[in-house]
Amino acid sequence: MSQHNKVSKEEKAKIVLTVLRGDKTVSEIAAQYNVHPNLITRWKQTATAGLAELFEDKRKKIDRGQYQEQEQKIERLQKMVGQREMELDWLKKKLRVFDDDRQIRLGRPRKD
Repeated sequence: MSQHNKVSKEEKAKIVLTVLRGDKTVSEIAAQYNVHPNLITRWKQTATAGLAELFEDKRKKIDRGQYQEQEQKIERLQKMVGQREMELDWLKKKLRVFDDDRQIRLGRPRKD
């Protein structure tokens, strides 16, 4: 098994923090933790490259195009609902007229 697989992520973080503090050289830290200096340098580069992501806003970012697409979809759906409501009202009216005509033909008085 290679040496870098034996070092846990917690140990790597501890080593990188030690390097970042600047109290010791990379060679001194490598000797202390029995790790090759090139590995420590690579871990430091990885850590410093990823630091900006730690402070990234975790809230969902809104894509303007996706937002506009959603707005258009909502607008279309609202128009469809409005049209369906109008059609339903029209059908209810026609049903009442049909029901009233049917009741008159059967000799029953109209309900008003």
